[in-house]
Amino acid sequence: MRQMKGAFRCLLLCLAAWLLYSCASIGNPSGGRRDERPPQVVRSNPAPYATGVKSERVVIEFDEIVNVKDAFSKVVISPTSAETPRVSSLGRKVTVQFKDTLQPNTTYTIDFADAIEDNNEANKLTSYSFTFSTGDDIDSLRISGMVLGAQDLEPQQGILVGVHTNTEDTAFSRTRLVRVAKTDDRGRFTIRGLKEGPYRLFALKDLNNDYRWDNPEEDIAFHSELIYPTSEPDVAVDSVFDDITGELDSVVHRDYTSFLPNDILLSSFNIQYKPQYLVNYERIDSTRIQLIFNAPSDSLPEVALVGTTPDPEWYHLQRTAKNDTLTYWLKDPKIISTDTLRLATRYLRTDSAKMLTPVNDTLRLITKRPKATKNDTKKRKKKEEELADTLPDPIKLLDIKSLTSSTHDIYLPVLIEFGTPLDTLNTAAFHLEQKVDTLWTPLRWSEGPKPRDSVALMEYRIDYPWEYGGNYRLVVDSLAATGIYGLWNGSFTHEFKVKAEEDYSNLYLRIEGLDTVPAFVELLDRSDKVVRREPVEGEIASFLNVNPGDYYARLVIDTDGNGEFTTGSYDDFRQPEYTFYYPKKITLKKNWDLDQTWNIYETPVDLQKPNAIKKNKPAQDKRKKGQQDDGMLEEEDDYFDVNENPFDPKSKRRRDSTGSMSNFGGGGAPQRRR
Repeated sequence: MRQMKGAFRCLLLCLAAWLLYSCASIGNPSGGRRDERPPQVVRSNPAPYATGVKSERVVIEFDEIVNVKDAFSKVVISPTSAETPRVSSLGRKVTVQFKDTLQPNTTYTIDFADAIEDNNEANKLTSYSFTFSTGDDIDSLRISGMVLGAQDLEPQQGILVGVHTNTEDTAFSRTRLVRVAKTDDRGRFTIRGLKEGPYRLFALKDLNNDYRWDNPEEDIAFHSELIYPTSEPDVAVDSVFDDITGELDSVVHRDYTSFLPNDILLSSFNIQYKPQYLVNYERIDSTRIQLIFNAPSDSLPEVALVGTTPDPEWYHLQRTAKNDTLTYWLKDPKIISTDTLRLATRYLRTDSAKMLTPVNDTLRLITKRPKATKNDTKKRKKKEEELADTLPDPIKLLDIKSLTSSTHDIYLPVLIEFGTPLDTLNTAAFHLEQKVDTLWTPLRWSEGPKPRDSVALMEYRIDYPWEYGGNYRLVVDSLAATGIYGLWNGSFTHEFKVKAEEDYSNLYLRIEGLDTVPAFVELLDRSDKVVRREPVEGEIASFLNVNPGDYYARLVIDTDGNGEFTTGSYDDFRQPEYTFYYPKKITLKKNWDLDQTWNIYETPVDLQKPNAIKKNKPAQDKRKKGQQDDGMLEEEDDYFDVNENPFDPKSKRRRDSTGSMSNFGGGGAPQRRR
């Protein structure tokens, strides 16, 4: 009995100690694992793939509270209508209210993209679409593909892709696209609910949301051939991995329907149209008037001063190469001293019919002078009186300066700039000298400075076959140049050193797959901007004397041979010129040469541009297996599962399971020291 009492007492003591420890341990209760599961469809009215639907209202219910984000820009509905349906969410329901009467015997598809997300964690339901029919059948054919920028191969995100059953060329600009979809963050699209073809396929950056190309400023793309969508049975191979070990557990084969074509590539471009009008005008100072136009022009405006009879050559015109920025240097002293001028102009302006029409305009131009305070005036007068008896009158000279640094690249000219356009220039007053040992030795150089180009009136270039590592000096005598205001320059000296040969690197790109068409290669920096451009000669693009650093490369098939990228034209039914990116970063080192082989068709076109310089990068793919799409399981994760490179009809390579080329490689030799 005593033993039982002792055991019972011990049990009570342990229980009390446990209760005391539990009360003393204060902490936040665990909320469990973060919810990463997207909302799931519970029911809908009408049901998915319902036929004979008469209601103009669709209600989809989910298993949790949801929101519809950016419905106007993300949700697209086919067929298109004049009145955009209203998409809204409330609680667990998403409602689509059609404003137009539903068309009879028509399959409707509501493509939500990733607009639907749950309320708590913002988990997106991606690639979700809803289909129903007002007739007795569901049209189930699809067209899938990708839209890339023609010149830069950037994935075109959120661009409209649609089809026309009317195969006439004018349908794209006069009538709405019939069935549409929008590209995702990788530029991919799928147009659903199609009947048998033929169709014309287009892409459109629809700035005014009217589903047609009636604005020449919009980016477009078009497929050159008619498309006949089909379907065929296929077998998908899924790999199942062990959750604990991560090793391959089994391989599962499942039957599914493959919808073709699923590898269409559309190259988007802009026809480079801009409406012409006067953007801005101002009197920069007493000597200059500037007119800025919105677009390039082949002609110059007519200008005349109102209320004065100046000399016929009362101005000196400085213009850009495209005539979109015009600077008028005033030459008449009376005009310069006049604070307010009225300038009568006659120029071309784009009217409402997008036609260039001559217009007359009178511009009021006022010289902007800083307002001086009383204290500033008193200080200035006092300083002038103090210096009047001690200093001679200053001589005002024509400004001259160098536009190049003291360290010079061997392949570049030396550039100098004067303060105003020139009236006279004595080329004999320009001298080039090279330092030999410690002495400056004159060079035989009779060319003299030349205008940098036909429009940069104040800039001049000094060309010479520089030597690696050479020290040079440009000497300009006084009175070498006289400006339009009668000022002459003082003496000027610019010393510079040309880089040594070992400071440079040479790059040789050996192009494969080009055949005999003309092409050029552009060397790009980390911002995807062109650094150098060289033609492909004998299947090799040679870049000599390149500064060390990281670069990228782009090749352009120069169809018209003009040495620059040419955009497309839908009016002429001409595609833009094809471009290719070298898929790797190119690192050049001092005093090293790089000889690299580049097969332009070896890497799929959508994987060519390196991510480091890609601007439209895809968001993190959160799609999970078993996610709903069209009311069923996702059938294909990659639209380009069958890869026939659109630029090379002879290519029969297929991608591996990662979506990249299984035989990817750069080829070529490593860098070598000279």
